[in-house]
Amino acid sequence: MNSHTLERLAAFTSNPQGGNPAGVWTGQSLPEPSEMQRIAAEVGYSETAFIAPNSGRKRTVRYYSPEAEVPFCGHATIASGVALGKKEGIGTYQFETAIGTIPVEVSEHNNEIQAALTSVEPKFELPSQTLLISALATLGWSLDDLDMNIPPARAFGGNWHLVLAVKSKQLLDNLSYDFQALKKIMLEDNLTTLQLIWRENDDIIHSRNPFPVGGVVEDSATGAAAVALGGYLRETKIIDAPKEILILQGEIMGRPSKLHLSIEKVGGIKVSGTAVILSD
Repeated sequence: MNSHTLERLAAFTSNPQGGNPAGVWTGQSLPEPSEMQRIAAEVGYSETAFIAPNSGRKRTVRYYSPEAEVPFCGHATIASGVALGKKEGIGTYQFETAIGTIPVEVSEHNNEIQAALTSVEPKFELPSQTLLISALATLGWSLDDLDMNIPPARAFGGNWHLVLAVKSKQLLDNLSYDFQALKKIMLEDNLTTLQLIWRENDDIIHSRNPFPVGGVVEDSATGAAAVALGGYLRETKIIDAPKEILILQGEIMGRPSKLHLSIEKVGGIKVSGTAVILSD
């Protein structure tokens, strides 16, 4: 029998009422894909991470939303890092994921366990005009609403995300969209979330992430979208690396999250945060 544990944590927060909940399943070997999908749907969070084996610094990790496997998930990685840190100690764990090896540094600060993941090499490309116009129409936004200091882009840090920056925080706060229409657009374009942002200043960005392809209206903290955004900002010289940025997400949802982004001159992008256990 494959003995295992299933924990529930909220990532990118120290408060159980904040952050983004994730399931963290740990066992000696991974279940069959259909079983992982069943468990993720039962847990009901936007992501559940499945980790094997249940000891050692190198682990195989797979991520499932309630509806499908996802190649990579940032908040479930942070939750997993904190869970491992609490049980097995601080240090660097190597997560062998579907997109490659992700180092996860687990440390302790002020009696809190923190985790930091370093993404695969980020990349970006311009979105097609069709994608841009259809996505804006589904959101009820226009080209005039966009902050062209951060032009629209498809950005990758493990998954593809559509980055749209707006001039007005009010527009971001009042976000509403057609769930099925946006899901169809995203599936056709291989997008995991939309990274919808408003830049408060050089150091703080507010973000919202629709996630209909995972069966979730909105993600309250999206580490994968954060690293994709960081890579895009660096590669386009919108920011000068090295640079630290705080991403605030989940505020409107009542689950405030803090994602700390560290952007070096080259290589993967690092995102870090805390996590708190909700229940087993």
